Formats: sequence, structure tokens, C-alpha cells
Amino acid sequence: MGTKAGVGISRHRHWKAAAKEAIEQAQSELGSDRADFVLMFASVAYPQDRLVKEVRSLAGNTMLAGCSGNGVITHGVADEGNFYLGIMMLASDELRFDVAIGSGLKDHSFEVGEQLGRELAPHVGEDAQCCIMLADGLTCNFDQLTSGMTVGLSSDTRLPLFGGMAGDNWQMKTTYQYANDQVVEDSVVCVAMSGPVKTAWSVNHGCVPLGEELTITKAEGNVIFELDGKPAMEVMREYLNPDEVKDWGKAVVNLGLGFKASEDMQDYDDYLIRIMPAKDDTTGAVSLPTEVTVGTPVWMTRRDKEKIATGVEHIADDITAQLNGSPPKFVLQFDCAGRGKMVFREQEKLDLLDDLQRRVGPDVPWLGVYTYGEIGPVGKTDCFHNYTLVLLAIQ
Repeated sequence: MGTKAGVGISRHRHWKAAAKEAIEQAQSELGSDRADFVLMFASVAYPQDRLVKEVRSLAGNTMLAGCSGNGVITHGVADEGNFYLGIMMLASDELRFDVAIGSGLKDHSFEVGEQLGRELAPHVGEDAQCCIMLADGLTCNFDQLTSGMTVGLSSDTRLPLFGGMAGDNWQMKTTYQYANDQVVEDSVVCVAMSGPVKTAWSVNHGCVPLGEELTITKAEGNVIFELDGKPAMEVMREYLNPDEVKDWGKAVVNLGLGFKASEDMQDYDDYLIRIMPAKDDTTGAVSLPTEVTVGTPVWMTRRDKEKIATGVEHIADDITAQLNGSPPKFVLQFDCAGRGKMVFREQEKLDLLDDLQRRVGPDVPWLGVYTYGEIGPVGKTDCFHNYTLVLLAIQ
């Protein structure tokens, strides 16, 4: 049998009808009512517990993982509306899926990572291909999480990380993670994927630096207190328009920080991009999803439509080259919520997606999600990204 995939999408406003429609589409494309694994992404507008249990029941109570997002992606669809559900059903006699979940990211990201590593360790062997990581987009400290996971795995086997941070339709309040019948918050779900398949991936952002180099002069953990000796917020205001100064949500989706990429990442880009999802008006500090170090140079950055489009072409060419021109069995897309309707008109967005899918595989089962942060390796380093597209193809 090998590996077969089926994808289903629904925009129905009622959770039960949405689950039925998406599952029936996925089963039809799969050619079977049964699968070995289900991946799902959904809007927070649905009652999360009911939706997840309904999807799993309709899918035959098979293994399930997923998260809430800011939109769903498949062939010809990049829906960022209020109601959306995307499902991929996978049936395989060559791939093995092992799911682990950990809660308490806000205060204990390292410990959660260590727990996940220990749970996954017995399943991670020489045939391990990668790990799909779906975490709370508002509370995760990626560096602490992955450091703990490395300790917990305690293995020489490398497990490349792919995935993204769960979203909540720009409410920036609560995101949800799914594992089988569980729906949780402040958590992370990991899916270890193993078997005799080939993985191909590519990562690219579309940001350009603004102004002069800045230096982090006061920081702790993932919080930046000062840039060039001034409160971080004071410096940022020089790069924000009046609307963005008043509305932090607008500032977050338009202005990012660029960190110089290491020498072994130079083929990727000059910068790794980070957003600042939280601020402290009292201290003038901003928080990032990753750790920062005093003395690190940074640049303010904004997205550039032309660079985004060029990056999409690069990803398509990169994936095609890695797979020697043969189509993959399925594709997973993790795309920044700040690269969708915040930047492009609807038709522009769909044209970019169509070009990418046509180049990689016009008939390949394809599921993606708009996220609050993306996870994908650059070289041999697992990296956290913002304003970035991470594409994973399995052949």
C-alpha cells in the first residue's frame, strides 16, 4: 500500500456539519473510511472539545493531532475567515506516527520539553524522519522547549523539527492544541514520524531590514528591556506609524526583529525573523518566543511583497530539486499569519499559492495552516521563525 493521503476542508459555520463535510472529503480522496493518523487545523470559532471529538469519532477513533490556527490552506484554498476546518487523513504501512503532549509552557517550557523527549525516546530509532511540533503561540519559549526535549530524548538520533505555533484568529488570547480526544491550552503536541520515506523541506521569509544595526543592551530570558541603552518600546516607536503605536496588534503583524543568521545558515538568508507578541508598558520591554542575549545585534524589519514572492519560487525549486522532480506523497505547509491577508489581496495570495503547488505537485494531497510562528530546520539547526513559510514534503 505504501502511504496514501486524503484532505478535506469545510467552512460550514456549525461544528458538526463542518466535521462531517471535511471527513467525507478526506475519506473520498483517501479511498477509505479508515486511516492510521489524522492531522487537523481549525478555527477557534468552533467549540473545540466537541469538534475534535466529532472529527475523531467520524474518522474511526484513530490517532489524531492538531491545533487551532489563523487559517487553513490546501489546493486553491487559503481561507482566513472565521470558520474553517482542515483535515488530512493518512493511511500507511510504511510510516509510523507516535503522539506526545505536554502542558505548562508558560512557566515550564524546559520541563515540558524534557517530558516530551522522554515519552518519544522509545519510538525514535534509526528510521525516525522528523517531528511535527504544534505549540501554544502565545506562551511557548521555543529555545527552552527544544533544549529540554534534547535532554529527554538522550539520543544521538537527530529528529528534525517542523510545525508551527497555534493561532486564534488574531484574538491573541487563547490557542488550542489537540491530541486524540484531548483539547488543551498552554501546551505542545508532538508527532514523531518514522519509516522508510524521504523528507524534503525548504524555509524562506520575505523581510527586509530597516535603519541601522541596534544592540540588545539589557535582557533576561526571552525579554528585551533595552536596545542601545534605551527602553525597547521607545526605540520601536521610531519605526511605527501612529496607528501601530496605538494598537500593538498592528505593530506585531508589521514590525519584526531580524537576528543575524549564523555562518552555516548563509545560504538561507542574512537574518532570522522574530515577532514581539507581548510588551510591558511599565518597563518598556518586549517579549519574544525565543531566548535573547545581551550584546546581540538586531535590526528592525518589515515584510516585502516582492521578496515573499521570490522566496516562494525558491521553495518550490528547492523541494523539486531535493525530490529529483518526482511528486511527493503529501505536503504540509506552515505559513505565517502575517503573510496572508495582512499583506496580499485575496487573488494575489491565491496566485502565489497556485504557483507553489503547481511547481511542487498539482495533484499532491496538501494541507497547511496559518500560524503565529513557524518551525523548520536551516541546515542542521532546528529554528523558530516568524513571517516565514516552512514547507515539508514526504516522498
